Amino acid sequence: MAESLGPLVGAIDQGTSSTRFLVFNAETAELLSHHQVEIKQEFPREGWVEQDPMEILNSVYECVERTCEKMNELNIDIANIRAIGVTNQRETTVVWDKTTGQPLYNAIVWLDLRTQSTVERLLKRIPGKNKTFSKFKTGLPLSTYFSAVKLRWLLDNVEEIRKAVEDGRAMFGTIDSWLIWSLTGGKNGGIHCTDVTNASRTMLFNIHSLEWDPDLCKFFDIPMEILPNVRSSSEIYGLMESGALTGVPISGCLGDQHAALVGQMCFQDGQAKNTYGTGCFLLCNTGQKSVFSEHGLITTIAYKMGKDKPAFYALEGSVAIAGAVVRWLRDNLGIAKTSQEVEKLAAEVGTSYGCYFVPAFSGLYAPYWEPSARGIICGLTQFTNKNHIAFAALEAVCFQTREILDAMNKDCGIPLSQLQVDGGMTNNKILMQLQSDILCIPVVKPSMPETTALGAAMAAGAAEGVEVWSLNPGDLTAVTCERFEPQINPEESEYRYARWKKAVMKSMGWETSDGPSNGK
Repeated sequence: MAESLGPLVGAIDQGTSSTRFLVFNAETAELLSHHQVEIKQEFPREGWVEQDPMEILNSVYECVERTCEKMNELNIDIANIRAIGVTNQRETTVVWDKTTGQPLYNAIVWLDLRTQSTVERLLKRIPGKNKTFSKFKTGLPLSTYFSAVKLRWLLDNVEEIRKAVEDGRAMFGTIDSWLIWSLTGGKNGGIHCTDVTNASRTMLFNIHSLEWDPDLCKFFDIPMEILPNVRSSSEIYGLMESGALTGVPISGCLGDQHAALVGQMCFQDGQAKNTYGTGCFLLCNTGQKSVFSEHGLITTIAYKMGKDKPAFYALEGSVAIAGAVVRWLRDNLGIAKTSQEVEKLAAEVGTSYGCYFVPAFSGLYAPYWEPSARGIICGLTQFTNKNHIAFAALEAVCFQTREILDAMNKDCGIPLSQLQVDGGMTNNKILMQLQSDILCIPVVKPSMPETTALGAAMAAGAAEGVEVWSLNPGDLTAVTCERFEPQINPEESEYRYARWKKAVMKSMGWETSDGPSNGK
């Protein structure tokens, strides 16, 4: 007889480098079981990053089924899974055919740079080429990063998509929409929706009225009928239509960084978290008012925990390359077989020995928004070896975090006294100590690092009609944490940070769009 642990909630966490399904106990927030599958990234040309939407969908099915098998082995009754939350890599753009249920092109990943010429063309239509022209509507600068320009590229360059739009067969969505539509039936009655957090990353969404913006859709020339319906982050969207969890409601949806903010219990104005995944994302809750940055951060919707609940806002510092730099050392340079090995190489030297690595593979995001930057490793001497480069890569993650933290402190006026962190890379103790040293403040990591999935589970479990997870501050379980305190003197830290900024300046203005076509 399978044992009952009270109500359980599942979370689909579809990230840039992997997909996971995790099951939590709704009363204790304890992680009971999970399964993870790595996702292929395709780089068909320089600067292009794609994924196969069918591979992503199948990885979700595989993770759900395997987790359910593991739970059966653990003798836990999967019938107690009352709801499922979805959290996802943001901005990544999918267009599919609603009559066949098949994608019409690969997903264009958030990191992708093919839209640089699209951005430059659009900028010409803006008085004074002002890339923050829609900042007060969308919270975002015009950049290759957000979905609208990716969708514009697809409409301009993929005949099949143009034709599907003309025939009324096309649907657009970010990964959350593609998954929810497919999981709730697909071409047989699937629900075409997104939540406010994912919508706020498209550049087509008015973050005040919480609706698609007709003027922006006109500016990007995007037909509004292909857009999903925008819902809150916590409500029943539809039911699972196949697999071991058929009939279970999908009732939570948050972009991954927003889910981590919820999972870290940052419900108060001024609470912040930094997530170390493929990229690095610092979000600070600004309450029910949107705050606009003077220092290169973006304004985003933090969450909206129910149809009739207010939207909360956040300031965000987005860094494109964090964990991806470790994957690059592993896959592209081959200096290590595993990510853990990169950490070991760095630990062996304990210093970068004056070597600085600016991983601007996709240009620079916050606080610079400089698409022409490219990656550089500088300060090399005959003494430099792969250990120093590995260490410089870890340092780069920390320096980039310091840059967005500095911007956040300036915008908020109240410096953070400590940094709450989560994400896959936080298992790297050297990195966490380095981060504390470079920021000169303590770094605090919850002992259960799957904060993003936890946030999605909380949203799903708290939804009206599910109501197995209480978000009342008094009912939230206290989390055990590990603390890292700064151990070097602040002068050394400042010196290294100043050198880093010099390296960043050298990475800028590298790529021009008018040169020969890079051997394409």
